[in-house]
Amino acid sequence: MSEAKKVAVLKGGDSLERAVSLRSGARVQTALRQLGHEVTAIDVGPELVAQLLAAEPDAAFVALHGSDGEDGTVQGLLEAIGVPYTGSAPGACMRCTDKALAKYLMREAGIPTPDFSAFKESAIKDLGVSAALPRLEQTIGFPMVVKPASQGSALGVKFARSHEELPGAIVGALYYDRKVVIERYVRGRDLAVSVLDSQTPGGEMRSPPIPLPVVEAIPREEDFYNYESRYEIGMTTFVCPAELPEGVTARAHELALATYKLLGCHGVARVDLMLDEDSGELTVLETNVVPGLTETSLLPLAADAAEIWLDLLVQRILDSAFTR
Repeated sequence: MSEAKKVAVLKGGDSLERAVSLRSGARVQTALRQLGHEVTAIDVGPELVAQLLAAEPDAAFVALHGSDGEDGTVQGLLEAIGVPYTGSAPGACMRCTDKALAKYLMREAGIPTPDFSAFKESAIKDLGVSAALPRLEQTIGFPMVVKPASQGSALGVKFARSHEELPGAIVGALYYDRKVVIERYVRGRDLAVSVLDSQTPGGEMRSPPIPLPVVEAIPREEDFYNYESRYEIGMTTFVCPAELPEGVTARAHELALATYKLLGCHGVARVDLMLDEDSGELTVLETNVVPGLTETSLLPLAADAAEIWLDLLVQRILDSAFTR
């Protein structure tokens, strides 16, 4: 195994994804200790910088989901105090966490993503966006998915199946963020491809990242893969490797790698896609730079299918702190 390190595991925080982050962090701590590393667990809060300076870690393992952990805030802070950290750099975190920005970048790069529009709360209140909704309804069509631009774990995602439901869906999404994405609903199969850097510390040449087996999430009760479906055991059936038509797995891997590269990800990320049941086409929804590591999370499931057990997965993610 790699040389033993002093590792600070950053978890918790005060975002809406705190509970999931604590679960991810706990699994990471256990794996790191089994690997022989010295672990300091930090529930992120106002004393974070002081705790990091006192701990003097060789690296920080970012298991912090939600705003501060995924939007580049913590990553920028770690760079400021000189602590290597796992995962993507601040710029990539910002690009991925802002779903609207990510979708604009994908559209410009020719990566298929469902048709969409994005509006800030201020534009809705002050610039008369409501007058544009009839045109939006024509161009995107119902049903629509209305989501906060920067929340993860499907928090705040609303459906609008008609003109009457759209304003309420927008208001509901704005409860979670000051910007919303209004997106064409793709009926089909919910897929995810996790991407893992293959370079190890000390390697002379940077190896290309590798896509892990495709995971399909099949919710048992809801119309879509929502927050409860993601994290409550028994709410979702997971199939990995997903049983897909010929050529679809290769195409999913191709799109995931292209998205990972476009957005500048590093270490590990998860790319979520939809397989349209009518056209058979794949579209990219979004990218998560701090994928969950809970018992029901998709990244460990995909890694298991590739015979990368949790301890090895955690070690490889830790290695990414030293290959930037």
